[in-house]
Amino acid sequence: MAATSALAVTEIQWWHAMGGALGEKLTAIAEGFNQSQSEYKVVPVYKGTYAETMTAGIAAFRSKQPPHILQVFEVGTATMMAAKGAIKPVYELMAETGEPFDPKAYLSAVTGYYSTTDGKMLSMPFNSSTPILYYNKDGFKKAGLDPETPPKTWPEVEEYAKKLVAAGFQCGFSSSWTSWIHMENFSAWHNQPVGTKANGFQGLDTEFVFNTPLLVKHVQQLADWQKDKIFAYGGRTNKGSSKFSSGECAMYTESSAGYAGFKSTAKFEFGTGMLPYWPDAPGAPQNTIIGGASLWVMTGLPAEDYKGVAKFFSYLSSPEVQADWHQFSGYLPITTAAYELTKKAGFYEQKPGTETPILQMTLHAPNENSMGIRFGNFPQMRDIMDDEFEAIFAGKKTAEQGMADAVKAGNELLRKFEAANK
Repeated sequence: MAATSALAVTEIQWWHAMGGALGEKLTAIAEGFNQSQSEYKVVPVYKGTYAETMTAGIAAFRSKQPPHILQVFEVGTATMMAAKGAIKPVYELMAETGEPFDPKAYLSAVTGYYSTTDGKMLSMPFNSSTPILYYNKDGFKKAGLDPETPPKTWPEVEEYAKKLVAAGFQCGFSSSWTSWIHMENFSAWHNQPVGTKANGFQGLDTEFVFNTPLLVKHVQQLADWQKDKIFAYGGRTNKGSSKFSSGECAMYTESSAGYAGFKSTAKFEFGTGMLPYWPDAPGAPQNTIIGGASLWVMTGLPAEDYKGVAKFFSYLSSPEVQADWHQFSGYLPITTAAYELTKKAGFYEQKPGTETPILQMTLHAPNENSMGIRFGNFPQMRDIMDDEFEAIFAGKKTAEQGMADAVKAGNELLRKFEAANK
């Protein structure tokens, strides 16, 4: 009888891209679900980077051996949507299996990225982050600045940075993820479009238009600020995070998910603030958009298996599981209930600064410019953006020329994606 019972357990394959402590926590979440019932067993499988995981998932679907659940980074959303017949939208999954599901229970600033324009959720948000400002409180004191008051605007960043450099810091501020923070989120935060067609949500025939006078001004300002050490380029992705944790730069724009890392590496007290904005920009600040990844359900598996996937998503969305994940990782809670539970527990009072990303994401209701972006071939677009930012920061191009070149090259990528997915 024991052997028969063991055979009756349905395995749910969950391919993911999380290593280290986050991967261990993900495994613990799966084990928690497995222990909560006896019909299904979620099996997490690490597949490498986000790009490698998405590629592996698509290849597995083509060979008719897909996983049930695939973790895909946010810029892969358009690619997943275009994979005809490969995905089962979450709203359909929950309806077909009869699992209780209320899209309004989720934070709209998070789910908007992964939903249709009429609010139907295509994938399940899991690890969502947004960029914020980190600052060295000890450094602020040293420079005669109020350690409880981070700069709110870019002119204030310049003013604070000059004082910090004068106090002995090698640079005022640096940044990770330049395209994500200083183009994608900058545009949303300032209520400006990245592209036409509601940033790609309303059709594949979208075009990039982010080289606005405001963005050009901002990027040129970053380049010019280098001369006075107000700004220092930190490299691609988040390779420059040590500029902040080592005490080299006193301010740093980075993902909210960088909080835990800074807590373990910084030898000084730090605080957080919302992203700075240009005060003369109409509609700023609006709200920022997310990074991270969501969970997509693949098609081509037995109908019975999907009941297990739906039950797991309900478990994953429960206030207790989400609050625990949020508090452990620094990622945003995906539901209002998880946020309220965390607040009620006094977590934000015990760990000041951890609520900043949520307050920033929910500052205003998302609109067409700030609900996210949905462009094909966007991972390649970020490579183009990195090239152009580096050319501008090195003085090889003006911001006007670099951003115009990025728009032109990006639109060529969009046309290729559109042609391939008609």
